Amino acid sequence: MNFLAHAWLAGPLATDRIGGVVGDFVKGIIVPPPPGLDPALAEGVMLHRRIDSFADGHPAFLRSRARVSEARRRVGGIMVDMFYDHFLARHWKHFDAQALETFTTETYAMIRLRLGELPAAFTPVFERMAEHDWLSSYREADSITLALDRMAEFRLRQPNPLAGAGEELRQHYAGFESDFLAFMPDAAAFATAHRTRRTSPPASARP
Repeated sequence: MNFLAHAWLAGPLATDRIGGVVGDFVKGIIVPPPPGLDPALAEGVMLHRRIDSFADGHPAFLRSRARVSEARRRVGGIMVDMFYDHFLARHWKHFDAQALETFTTETYAMIRLRLGELPAAFTPVFERMAEHDWLSSYREADSITLALDRMAEFRLRQPNPLAGAGEELRQHYAGFESDFLAFMPDAAAFATAHRTRRTSPPASARP
C-alpha cells in the first residue's frame, strides 16, 4: 500500500495514521521501539507492516501484480501500491463519509505536529506531499503517472524500469479497479481487527 491507503487503513488514531504514512521510512526492528521513536508511533508502523504483509498474500493483490508487464514485474509492487491509492481516491465516497480533502488536511496536520520525532529522510518528502496535496491528487491518473516517473528518477536506483509505468494503469484500468474493489474491504476488515485486538484486554483480564 502507498501513502493514502495506509493513512486510511490506519484509522482515526493520530499515532496510527502517522505511523501508517511514515512506515516505509522506519527501518529495522521496532519491538522494542528504537530510541527516539514513541511507542505509540511504533504501533502505527507495526500496523503498516502487517497491512503490507496482508496485501502481499491477498489473491486480488496478487492478480494485480500479475497484470504488470514482464518488463516491469520487479517493480510491480510499487506500481500496484500507487494504482490502489488512485482507486481509493476515485472511490473515496464509497469508503468514507468524510470528504477526501478534509481527510488529507487532517492527516497533514497530524503529521506536522510530530514531524520532529520522525526519521529525517521523511521531512522533505512530507513537505512536498503537503504542499502539493499528493494524497488528494492521486484521484487523477495523470498524477499517478507523474508520481511514478518521479520515483523512477529520484527514489530508485538507476537504471530501473519504473518510468512510463503509469501507462499500464490505463491499459488494464478495469482489471486493476476490479482487483482493488475486491481487496480493499478485506484490508479494512483486517486493519480494524488488528486495532481491536491490540486495544482489547486479554480474556483472562476481563471481568
